[in-house]
Amino acid sequence: MKIRSSLVATLGIAICVPLPCLATTYSITDLGTLPGNSASTGFGVNASGQVVGVAAAAGNSVQHAFLYTGGVMQDLGTLPANNFSQAWAINDSGQVVGQSTNFDTFEGADTHAFLYSSGTMQDLGTLGGALSVARGINASGQVVGISSLADSAEGDVNANAFVYSEGVMHDLGPGAAFGINDSGQIVGSSQGHAFRYSDGVMQDLGTLPGGTGSDGHAINAGGQVVGVSATLGDSAQHAFLYSGTLMHDLGTLPGDSFSEAWAINNSGQVVGESDSHAFLYRDGVMYDLNALINPSSGWEIQRAFGINDRGQITGLGTFFGQQDAFLLTPVPEPSSLVLAAVGFAGLAASRWRKLRPKRERLHGHGFSC
Repeated sequence: MKIRSSLVATLGIAICVPLPCLATTYSITDLGTLPGNSASTGFGVNASGQVVGVAAAAGNSVQHAFLYTGGVMQDLGTLPANNFSQAWAINDSGQVVGQSTNFDTFEGADTHAFLYSSGTMQDLGTLGGALSVARGINASGQVVGISSLADSAEGDVNANAFVYSEGVMHDLGPGAAFGINDSGQIVGSSQGHAFRYSDGVMQDLGTLPGGTGSDGHAINAGGQVVGVSATLGDSAQHAFLYSGTLMHDLGTLPGDSFSEAWAINNSGQVVGESDSHAFLYRDGVMYDLNALINPSSGWEIQRAFGINDRGQITGLGTFFGQQDAFLLTPVPEPSSLVLAAVGFAGLAASRWRKLRPKRERLHGHGFSC
């Protein structure tokens, strides 16, 4: 059990008292919606707390990608002749990736991956077909996603994973790429299994014991991968953490049968969803994020899609019934605050001892402090 200390001033003596351990709690920020519309979802968050996602636009008739920064939700618009866009990820430089399409002809493809940088939305093209979607981006601006090939339509098997680097879209082979770390390692799904792609080699990560399918959604700097896998007999789907050479079943929240992991930070903290509640997995324990916020906040957090290295989390929830994107920010544990107070008290006491002779000399010459 963790111990936290309480500073009790009694006759000038500091006494450390052990108190129960508390899990990290979070403050929650409602990211709102685009002006005049309703509903939004956050998908990615960078180190600065900038959030990207999708929000209703044009009188709730379509949806547009957004960038939330400095307390304002900015509409990123669409590629020319399109009316729908969605942002999936953002790097620490503020570059955003996603897809743009014409909602009226959505089933007819013409959906293209985009890179939004310095106020401009750039069409990344395709691998020869009509469809592409960008899902991840790293610090170097390398983008990963999925694209159809020549003469193939949306949903065909002729869709391959890609990495876009230095102005060129490179074909990684059959499948879809969902995440990339700063070392260029890529994760996704190919032929029904999660993969990790590194140095030109696509490694099959397999499944949880007895399952037949899996998807890899995100990867951190240490090469740890999270996603979802079928379980024994394909009876359920569970979130997984692939670390070292093993795929670990993260289980579900109590009473649930389904879970899926969407993101992982460099500390190994994982976020996702378990049935209809968002979760945080850390130190071997899965927490319901709803239990880590103020119960009177009016929020029900349903899905968590992104987490940064500060532990900030974004996703989808309802605020008094309104579907909105959110940003959770960790609040320091009482133990941290108390230990800081103890340290400050110790520093003050040390400084008092050093100053005491001087104070006595000053008093002796008729001065007061």
